[in-house]
Parts: sequence; structure tokens; C-alpha cells
Amino acid sequence: MPDFRAFCPPTTGEPTALTLSPEESHHLVAVNRARPGDPVIAFDGRGTEWTCTLASDRKNAAVLTIRSRRVLPPLPYAITLAQALPKGASMDAIVRKATEIGAAQIVPLESERTQVHLDGDRSDKKIEKWQTAALEAAKQCGNAFVPTVLPVQPAASFMANAPGYDLKLIASLHPGAQSLKPVLAAFRANHGRAPARVLWLIGPEGDFSSAEMSFAARHGFAPITLGPLVLRCETAATYALSVLSYELQNPA
Repeated sequence: MPDFRAFCPPTTGEPTALTLSPEESHHLVAVNRARPGDPVIAFDGRGTEWTCTLASDRKNAAVLTIRSRRVLPPLPYAITLAQALPKGASMDAIVRKATEIGAAQIVPLESERTQVHLDGDRSDKKIEKWQTAALEAAKQCGNAFVPTVLPVQPAASFMANAPGYDLKLIASLHPGAQSLKPVLAAFRANHGRAPARVLWLIGPEGDFSSAEMSFAARHGFAPITLGPLVLRCETAATYALSVLSYELQNPA
């Protein structure tokens, strides 16, 4: 795979060349130091990739000549990560790791124990920042699909209005939480297939409250243990997505 990857929004028709945005042009030419003639993979974040050659190294409007095009199939499953907002810059890391693992969608949540509260312009800027982090991670890891980062939502209303999922899971430190493997096995036994759309809820520092866990259970979420140790938010999200992705890729 060429060393250079660049994002280009979805196109119409069959273009023979792509002109990159000023941000992508600057990153490709000024930061990564690509030069005319260098091979570049451009992608639209929705599964289309173009094998290209850098034709013009203008730092605000680089041009790529397309040599070939391919459309990659999505994963046979789609995982949504609904993450209660952590403190500091941890959400940036969570978004990046979720992209690397292949999450399809990321939903930031405000829960009872969330210590970070965003509204108005501050919320919009954070969403834009996290979407940029997802794009950067996709470029670095070769993911042709960039997950969508949704607006920040209250955890309770999100739990109550999350239809369309085959399976809804919530990471839990509370008694009675199950291991992931038997929950997936039960789904396969009941439906004759693996779940195609799965929702993972991960709590903030201190986990979801008992009231939130009860509310989640009433709305169809299965409480899942991530082991005997208390994990940091970013560790819990990465671990949860990793084990679920592995199990869905390797049904047994």
C-alpha cells in the first residue's frame, strides 16, 4: 500500500482526477511531503478508494490523477459505540481507537456521572474535532470507512430511543453482569445467525449509576462484564469493541 492516503468527499460519475481540499492538500504536500509522481490512495470514507498519482503538489489544491477505482465491502456487522463523555482528552483517544477497530458510529453521551457538559457552540466544535480525529485515524490505519460522530445526547433519552439494533449491550461493574460470549451464543441460538447491528454503551468515570443500569435493562440492554478489574474509560471502550469485533469475525 502506498505511504500516502488522502480523504476526498464522495464524487458523482467517474472522475479522472481529484482535487483535494486545502486541509488535505496541506497535509499531503506540506506535512507528509508527497511529491509529483508519488502514489496516493484517496478514499471517500464510504468504502470507495482510488489508486492515484500526485499530479500537482499545490498546498491548497493538490490534484491526483486516478489510475484505478475500487469499492470495498463494509464489514458484515456494524457496531455503534455510545460513550459517556470522559474527562480531559480521553474522548479523542476513544474516537481514534474506535475507528481503528472498525466502529460504524460513535455517539457521545451525557450521563448522571458525566463531569463534562457541552452545549451550543462548544458542543459543535467538539463534534467537529472528534470527526476530524476519526478521519485522521482512518487515514493512518487504512480504514476505508470513517465512522460518523453524532451530536451529544442525554444517556437516558438515547437508551429509550435506540431502535433498529439486533443486540444492545451495556458494560457494567454491577452484580449480575454476564460475559459477552454466552450472550452472543444465545442470540445465535435464537436467531440462527450472528447479530448484524450491535450497540455498545460504555459509562463514564465511576460507571453508570444503578438507576441508569435499571433503565437500560428495561429498554433491552444486556449488562456485560469486562472482567474483574476497574478499567479507565478509554481502556473499557477499546476492550469492549475489540472483544465484540473479534467474536463477530470469528463465530464458533
